[in-house]
Amino acid sequence: MTRSLFKGNFWSADILSTVGYDSIIQHLNNGRKNCKEFEEFLKERAAVEERYGKDLLSLSRKKPCGQSETNTLKRALEVFKQQVDSVAQCHIQLAQSLREEARKMEEFREKQKLQRKKTELVMDAIHKQKSLQFKKTMDAKKNYEQKCRDKDEAEQAVSRSANLVNPKQQEKLFVKLATSKTAVEDSDKAYMLHISTLDKVREEWQSEHIKACEAFEAQECERINFFRNALWLHVNQLSQQCVTSDEHPSCMRISTPPRRMQSHQERLQRLIWQGEDPSQFLKPHQMILITLWLMTTVCSISNINETRAFSGK
Repeated sequence: MTRSLFKGNFWSADILSTVGYDSIIQHLNNGRKNCKEFEEFLKERAAVEERYGKDLLSLSRKKPCGQSETNTLKRALEVFKQQVDSVAQCHIQLAQSLREEARKMEEFREKQKLQRKKTELVMDAIHKQKSLQFKKTMDAKKNYEQKCRDKDEAEQAVSRSANLVNPKQQEKLFVKLATSKTAVEDSDKAYMLHISTLDKVREEWQSEHIKACEAFEAQECERINFFRNALWLHVNQLSQQCVTSDEHPSCMRISTPPRRMQSHQERLQRLIWQGEDPSQFLKPHQMILITLWLMTTVCSISNINETRAFSGK
């Protein structure tokens, strides 16, 4: 089992110092802020995806695209618009998924906030108690030191008055000395009591600080795992979106293979052709033979006419 890192650190030799605790709280606040920023990022990304999906859906359903096409190309365009519509729906669904993840992140963040609040209230109370008891102890120490100085002054006064003849003055000094000794004893007891109380408060604070460190470290580990899983899920969603978006163009390409071009042209010819059938025309080699025959016939007729004309003469 990995030892706790928080409770093994973040301490200070100064009994009033909370620098270790404050450092932990600052780190947790930064972590909460990071979760909030990621949550806002997911919401804004969802808005972008939804806006793009709706715009693409509107484009697919309202914008004409090859309305007058026929045959296989018409069917290909219908598939094309269907796939564009599907891509738009995918982006809208992704937006909904992102909003759901943002909601989960918000709920997790608020749950940790409430958990932290309980520990922070306990620690704030113990910090105030420790500071108040330390102040009382310091005040008791000052009072004890003052009573000690008063006793010393009373002893010095009694020593100086040893040669005095007036017994009443000596009696007053002895009474003052006795009173100062009693005050010293009382202030010493009060001082020791405050020290003992402060030590108990310190032990209680130390125990609560260890509990807080363990609780905060557990929270931080939970936050890191949750944040990492949320990030992985977001990346997986984007990856799935890319795969889905790539599948739709593949369907479009399948619906328009090059080998269907001849079939499309044949159907187009049957639908709109209004001229003569070129297959009924004479082929080129037949035209050459006919031309040669005509030329031979014309030459023969010319020779006959010339012969008749010569005989008449």
